[in-house]
Amino acid sequence: MPTTRDDHYWMSQALDLAREAITLDPDDVPVGALIVQSQGDRQVFISSGTNKKQKELDASAHAEIVALRLAGQALDSWRLQDTTLYTTLEPCPMCAEAILQARVSRVVFGAYDQVSGALGSAFNLYTKRIYPIPEVVGGIMEQECAEVLREIFAKRRERNA
Repeated sequence: MPTTRDDHYWMSQALDLAREAITLDPDDVPVGALIVQSQGDRQVFISSGTNKKQKELDASAHAEIVALRLAGQALDSWRLQDTTLYTTLEPCPMCAEAILQARVSRVVFGAYDQVSGALGSAFNLYTKRIYPIPEVVGGIMEQECAEVLREIFAKRRERNA
């Protein structure tokens, strides 16, 4: 079972991805996501993703979806049991449903999303479902994750003013 220390370690890795995404694709929202799998008493990195909506002109290319696709390829299965998805922003409805469909065991997110967050902020998609509902942990490194988003949106407002 992952510990709080594990969650902070992996979230810091997701946060590094989000920060790196700012320089790689400054037009997209800087979200970092990664998937690790529990193997005994340790967690093993499987995949990562950042938002690629602008770059790929694909509305479904959210960081979580990118990470899920790559994890499925790496594990040669769409069923991602015994995995944890770490993401710097609370998943939206599309991502929350994809996470559920992929049978991810845990979701750990940083910043809450009061506008589109589908794991408890704006609404909660993980109620009364026939699929196993993943454990959800929110607010890990919340301030740091939110700051990356605040900075990028402030810069964009300045640029567009």
